Amino acid sequence: MKIPRNAIISQAKLTQYLLVLKPRNDKSQFLAQAGFTLDNWQALETAIRDLILSNEAYEDRTNEYGTFYNVSGKLKGLNSLDLSVVTIWLLRQHDGQFHFITLKPGNK
Repeated sequence: MKIPRNAIISQAKLTQYLLVLKPRNDKSQFLAQAGFTLDNWQALETAIRDLILSNEAYEDRTNEYGTFYNVSGKLKGLNSLDLSVVTIWLLRQHDGQFHFITLKPGNK
């Protein structure tokens, strides 16, 4: 199955978490390798949406919030460097919508 293109990706998830340097579990430096920064956070959102359109989603687990899915693939970088990532999505039980949870480095 595919995550729909209109899945919800919170701007705050990108601008206050993924693209901000964190003391633990930092993802900003990983994403910066491909040219993604706070200044172009919209490009990261577009790249994530492109990723889900071209890769299958696989069910991971279900809990009281809904069903989690993983989508793995190459995140197309702005500087021609593609990053192998796994994106995590939640199909929320209460509203039936897909929500972006996070991404992490994938297998090389």
